[in-house]
Amino acid sequence: MKLNIALLAGDGIGPEVIDQAVKVSDAVAKKFSHEINWTPALTGAAAIDAVGEPYPDETHEVCATADAVLFGAIGHPRFDNDPSAKVRPEQGLLKMRQKLGLFANVRPTFTFPSLIDKSPLKRERIEGTDLIILRELTGGVYFGERGRKDDGDTAFDTMTYQRFEIQRLAKKGFEMALKRGKKLCCVDKANVLEASRLWRETVQAMEKDYPEVEVTYEFVDAVAMRLIQWPKGYDVIITANLFGDILTDEASVISGSMGLMPSSSLGSDVSLYEPIHGSYPQAAGKDIANPLATVLSAAMMFEDFNLKDEAEAIRSVVNKSLAEGIVTEDLSEGGKAYKTSEVGDWLAANI
Repeated sequence: MKLNIALLAGDGIGPEVIDQAVKVSDAVAKKFSHEINWTPALTGAAAIDAVGEPYPDETHEVCATADAVLFGAIGHPRFDNDPSAKVRPEQGLLKMRQKLGLFANVRPTFTFPSLIDKSPLKRERIEGTDLIILRELTGGVYFGERGRKDDGDTAFDTMTYQRFEIQRLAKKGFEMALKRGKKLCCVDKANVLEASRLWRETVQAMEKDYPEVEVTYEFVDAVAMRLIQWPKGYDVIITANLFGDILTDEASVISGSMGLMPSSSLGSDVSLYEPIHGSYPQAAGKDIANPLATVLSAAMMFEDFNLKDEAEAIRSVVNKSLAEGIVTEDLSEGGKAYKTSEVGDWLAANI
């Protein structure tokens, strides 16, 4: 198979972890006789510095014509510390999601056998956890009407959803549940928010089309608690943009490190694959960042191309690296800490 992949390294540690994912993907392509054509493009603070825009038209053209997008990280502290900044790296990410129609963010949460005791949660609570949070990505409070009034002393952000936005995400959730444990949980705040009541009535109306799936409805504050107490009770979770943003980061600690969790953002024409961590600017250029989340995001990419053996080859070698202690400093716990590039070299060589 010939694959054309847009490569958006982004900011901070993005270029370093992306380099390792490319090494591993190229090793898989060689092993299984595929050809990958990588096309780099600018986004985030790097794009602002170069052209004054966090998601340039040139970058969008590269992404829109690719088979998939592999993305690193976005963000820079000089923008975080300037509330008056008119252009921000994160605006590029929102614009990219909207222009590419990336409406469904898929974040798996699972445990690694060799790291089960490094999680902040007890083994008996998390062992066997295997869930997916499906977060709506192009609607809700991040895209609703916003502004200031009363001479700037009052600010507002509006959570707005249309029924079709909920339906297309829920359809993905039902389809995923059918292939997994046949359980779907719709997470909302329907006791308070009108937008959440629309979510609940829309999903309830879809239940009849998926009779094999057991559907439950829970409030987001309760789920925030139960994810820590009882993560094995969940299979597929669907939720709104804001709630999903928070819950997925909370769920990431179950594995023991945010540097381990991959994700994908699905659209109708092209999909994007990225680690869930941020740009970690304090580590940029030091060759110490954990590349495994980005490498596992590449595995999700191969899986979505129906290249299941290729995806499994990546997951297998990642588990091997963890078991043998070929890890960066965040996981070394006093043992030898390997450089980001050394981990990537080891993974590629072992594939």
